[in-house]
Amino acid sequence: MANADRIMVGTRKGLFELRRNEGWRVTTRHFLGEPVSMVMVDPRDDTVYAALNLGHFGAKLWRRESGASEWSACGVPVYPPQPEGEHGKSLQLIWSLEAGGPEEPGVLWAGTIPGGLFRSNDKGESWALNVPLWARPERAEWFGGGYDQPGIHSICVDPRDSRHLSIAVSCGGVWQTHDGGNEWAPTCQGMYADYMPPERREDPVVQDPHRMVQCPSDPDTLWVQHHCGIYRSIDGGARWMRVFAQPSSFGFAVAVHPHLPDTTWFVPSVKDECRVPVDDRFVVTRTDDSGASFATLSNGLPEGHAYDLVYRHGLDVDETGECLAMGSTTGALWLTEDGGLHWRCLSAHLPPIYAVRFG
Repeated sequence: MANADRIMVGTRKGLFELRRNEGWRVTTRHFLGEPVSMVMVDPRDDTVYAALNLGHFGAKLWRRESGASEWSACGVPVYPPQPEGEHGKSLQLIWSLEAGGPEEPGVLWAGTIPGGLFRSNDKGESWALNVPLWARPERAEWFGGGYDQPGIHSICVDPRDSRHLSIAVSCGGVWQTHDGGNEWAPTCQGMYADYMPPERREDPVVQDPHRMVQCPSDPDTLWVQHHCGIYRSIDGGARWMRVFAQPSSFGFAVAVHPHLPDTTWFVPSVKDECRVPVDDRFVVTRTDDSGASFATLSNGLPEGHAYDLVYRHGLDVDETGECLAMGSTTGALWLTEDGGLHWRCLSAHLPPIYAVRFG
């Protein structure tokens, strides 16, 4: 199985493309100066999608077909009119983009702030809100984590059944559908929210998963980097087990090996009040045994006085499971080609990095 041949990096000031055959150098810049909140390379046809957050000018979505040099504008999710007397919702951010199943050409899913899940059947030309999830009464209890309003940042499409979706909401827990989005249920058993009053700490609709990933070769295994720790499920997300890591179980990013569901990477930091690496030392942690033990990986990373953080979508692993790319809030981009044992800095001077994707 071949390694990925390019890395797409969405940043506060543009989208940067790096190619393996160019020594992993930045070869192309797109949307220079504009915030790129999300990038996705569709594995079905190699189309690249880029979501931009242009402030007063709103969120935009662009598409570049495989082999093309030019980008074309797509539609963006639009919220329906609200009942009379209620304040209307409007799109603030496209926070996640995922392709539908292999038998669903053109189908895309988008997670947004404020808390809407949208589906496109035509490669982003038009979008429809998933009304059954939007209409769930529990949604009234969702609230913002890092943003003022709740948002859907993780979408996992089961490779065995495209009608089975798992999504993660900050703050609103993990939700699943088995029928393509007609019916939804929260699936957070085992998660614990220490920021809530004692009587609500196990309430599924107030959990704050920072990021959720699913193992492609074993879709019943999912991992969540939660605000209150690391969680693993081996039954498709029905139940979650807490995992304890050193130097910290707090962070935002997580990546799971595509073929070894027990192997997962995290980027730890200090929780809440002082969000910096533990002891000012920037490291990656890796477990190969489902969280029973963790290795601290730092070869090639800054050793001290390092204050880099990695956002939710700032860590990605390629289809071999050996090559990982990681981008930080300070604009540094690192690569490992041996599962994290050795890292090298590809650039130390990019804008703050929001999303990293292999293609």
